[in-house]
Amino acid sequence: MKITTFCTLTLALCLAACGKQEAPQQPASEQAAAPAAEAAAEGPKFDQDFVDHMHAHAEQLDELMFALADDDLEGAMTPAYWLSRHDAVAGVPDEWQHFVAGLREAASAVESAANIEAAKLAAEQISEQCQGCHEAAGVSHLDSAG
Repeated sequence: MKITTFCTLTLALCLAACGKQEAPQQPASEQAAAPAAEAAAEGPKFDQDFVDHMHAHAEQLDELMFALADDDLEGAMTPAYWLSRHDAVAGVPDEWQHFVAGLREAASAVESAANIEAAKLAAEQISEQCQGCHEAAGVSHLDSAG
C-alpha cells in the first residue's frame, strides 16, 4: 500500500471520529422553510449505538493500518479478526449489507495473508468497502470533522 493511501485513509478516519461541527445559524426567515428540505437532504438517521459501532470500526481499521505500515503482519491480525467476526450492529439497511460482507471478506483475507504485501492489498479492499458504504449513506468525512 502506498504511504499516500495510508495517510489519506488515516486522515479521513481521524476526521470522521472527531464529531460533528456546529451548523451555522440561519436567519429566522430561512429557518421556517428549511426543516422539510433538511430532512430530505440529510439522509438516514442513526442512533448512538450505530455511530459508536462505526467508530469502533474506524479504531480497528486504524490499528490494522498502523500495524501494516510497520510491516507487522502479526499485529494486524487482531484488528482484522475483530473486523471479520464481530457482531453486526442493528440498523444497517439491506442495500448496504454487501459492503458489510465485503469488509468481512477483506478482513479475513488480511488474517490469512501469507505475507505483508498480500495483507496490505487486502486492507485496501477493507478501505474500499468502508468508503463505498459511507458514500451510499451520504456520509462525508469532511462534514463530520471536529
